Amino acid sequence: MKLFQDGDFTSHAGLPLAWKLECDAITDDEWRCIAKMVMDYQDRPFCKAVGIPRGGLKFAEAMNEYATGNPMDQIMICDDVFTTGTSMKEFIAENYPNWIAGMGFRWVLFARTPCYEHPHHVRALFTMPKPTDPKYKQK
Repeated sequence: MKLFQDGDFTSHAGLPLAWKLECDAITDDEWRCIAKMVMDYQDRPFCKAVGIPRGGLKFAEAMNEYATGNPMDQIMICDDVFTTGTSMKEFIAENYPNWIAGMGFRWVLFARTPCYEHPHHVRALFTMPKPTDPKYKQK
């Protein structure tokens, strides 16, 4: 399995994609290293990490090595790839419907478009530049 895949794919939000990042190709050792990298930027403690199925599960598992277990700390939501933010928005609405914008931490490994303007304050370890193709316009 390869991390970078060429072909015709559809994003969670229904966008046509000409390539994708297949994070199932990332090994457990690589996820542990990625978690360590995130901790260079995560400046506040978190109670536990939860992953958005399916892509965020391994990421959350690796991040839980750094979780405090303290229920007074906020939760971290993890996902592998951010395209429009639809999966993050849906996951929060379904699992944390009472959260306001500043609650919890949100991390993704790759952002296909800059995610700093996303209303759920998502942070990405790696961010790709904004495409010029209008089909990638964030919603």
